[in-house]
Amino acid sequence: MKKKLSVLVIASLLAACAVSPTGRKQLVFMPDAQINQMGLQAFDSIKQEKPVSNNARYIQVANCITQALTRETGGAWEVVVFEDPSPNAFALPGNKIGVHTGMIQLVNNQDQLAAVIGHEIGHVLAKHSNERVSQEMAVSQGMALIQAVTAPQTALGQTAIGLLGVGAQYGVLMPYSRTHESEADIIGVDLMAKAGFDPRQSIALWQKMDQASQGQSIEFLSTHPSHSTRIQDLNQHMPNAMGLFQQARSMGKQPRCY
Repeated sequence: MKKKLSVLVIASLLAACAVSPTGRKQLVFMPDAQINQMGLQAFDSIKQEKPVSNNARYIQVANCITQALTRETGGAWEVVVFEDPSPNAFALPGNKIGVHTGMIQLVNNQDQLAAVIGHEIGHVLAKHSNERVSQEMAVSQGMALIQAVTAPQTALGQTAIGLLGVGAQYGVLMPYSRTHESEADIIGVDLMAKAGFDPRQSIALWQKMDQASQGQSIEFLSTHPSHSTRIQDLNQHMPNAMGLFQQARSMGKQPRCY
């Protein structure tokens, strides 16, 4: 069995050359179907452990923004609003999105919430979870990591959940790399611009998150480091995003979610 697994891993590694939406080379050899299944299982676990909000207004806003964004990506996506005062959000392989009520309460407008959700969708589109799981499997954990996602209370299960990008939900902080964060920022801001949301609000959002974090710990910033370079990078990319935004508006894309 070990020999067969080694042959499988080696063969997968040889075929693992992938390219992200921004053109970056990636080590990604897990089948998408398997990673998506892990994401679905993780999402089910979260829904069982965290209370789902019944606030009709919040649900409508989250769905409206998500639908506008995912019309640009294609595919069927699900968004769930969780009753949690912490300003947080996440997305999982399998096209699942979670938004905390605390995040909806923190933002000033639909564009800022679109920046948050777009950023999280960016992680999924760039297959960052697959990349992290692939790297971990190539180094140590093997096939057990795939099965462990069904048992988030175990040490290996927490590792698997963390690799998927929702470790903070279980008190396990496994931040995305700076490369992944920068990539999700760019993908997210372009996505929101294509959908007709004002990309300049992405900068306002991160500034607001920084202000809100003064003197308190915010999970979203723990798993999504907010450095000054993030705002600088977004400013540098803004002319491109504004071009997409103006094109979207000329096509009549003008979401009204708030």
